[in-house]
Amino acid sequence: MLYLAIDQHKSQLTINVRNEQGDVVPKGQVSTNRNDVDEFFAAFVKKARKHRGYMAIVELCGFNDWLLEKLMKTRCSEIVVIQPNNFAVNKTDQRDANALGELLWNNRNRLRGGQRPNGIRRIFPADPQDAQVRQLANFRQHLVRQRTRIINKIKGILNKHNMAQDAPSKLCHTNKFRQWIATVPLPVVDRIEVDMNVESWKLYDKQIVGVEVELVRRSEVKATDVFRLKAIPGISAMGAIVLLSRIGDIKRFKNPGSLANYFGLTPGCRNTAGKHRVGGITKRGSTVARQVLNFAVIHVVRKDPAMKKWFKGIKGRGGAKTARVAVMRKLATIIWHMLRWEKAYQFRYDPPKKDDLRSSGEVLGGMDNKNRSRRKGRPPLKSRSKSRA
Repeated sequence: MLYLAIDQHKSQLTINVRNEQGDVVPKGQVSTNRNDVDEFFAAFVKKARKHRGYMAIVELCGFNDWLLEKLMKTRCSEIVVIQPNNFAVNKTDQRDANALGELLWNNRNRLRGGQRPNGIRRIFPADPQDAQVRQLANFRQHLVRQRTRIINKIKGILNKHNMAQDAPSKLCHTNKFRQWIATVPLPVVDRIEVDMNVESWKLYDKQIVGVEVELVRRSEVKATDVFRLKAIPGISAMGAIVLLSRIGDIKRFKNPGSLANYFGLTPGCRNTAGKHRVGGITKRGSTVARQVLNFAVIHVVRKDPAMKKWFKGIKGRGGAKTARVAVMRKLATIIWHMLRWEKAYQFRYDPPKKDDLRSSGEVLGGMDNKNRSRRKGRPPLKSRSKSRA
């Protein structure tokens, strides 16, 4: 079998190929011109057939789609997409491709056996439906940011003339504020800028609503999970759709810690010579997903008494920032249990056992042992397991 490593750029592909013995066979660069790419893969696939096929490894970037599609069409037996590590001091495309080739060749037996490769953070590309939802969610976030910039410019002009105190409402999204800002007396240049910003504001509102409608339409298949996640205080329908598009199939995460690590909510470390240094969270996962969880912290701490008590305990020991991140990670673990076992939101509960699932044929949700015991008039049962922060 051959092992193909590709360092991808916009204008060229740097190629590194190894055989079964680990020797580098051909290497070089191929232009991303469509004819050149087709010519390279036609010759390479013909050669790979004599070696019983090939595997490929590529670093994640913003324009992987066409290359991954090309690899699938040429019947690549295993496509490994990895997240790039920190930048090297001496960096060249040839060295990057060679390093990718070594990683692929060293993990060849593990990949054949369906095991997790060592030394790399592998990325599994989303299916086409989730990929489109992710793209729409990112575009919606871009529109929201642009709208916020427009609103801040309007506020800046009001502060320039010390007129913010005259506004009929402190909330700028109300109709009263918009009617007032359209008629408030301003100098000529400021009035021109405010009027144009108000028109842009209306346009962004219309575009955001259009994107949200499309997001809801494309998420109808996962409507049950969307309503389930909406039960978490602070997570809206859009937030639930974003999280589900990033998670994909929950069964690919073996435990709650895997989902928290996927979102980049687990701490990094630098351990050497008996010294253990724990750093901040890795932030290697989806930025959008972390923003959704970060926004939910304020509401869930306010509305969930058990979470509020747990949050205050961590805040007293490690500070507010540490406690906020801990709540985000606990929410990630709770979301894993909700999706994996089809449970309703609750701070503590007993995950169902496999024997219970087989006997009932379905997973009960919405009521934990404590609530069931109270309904029957018996004292509440002690929770056997808790979601870790």
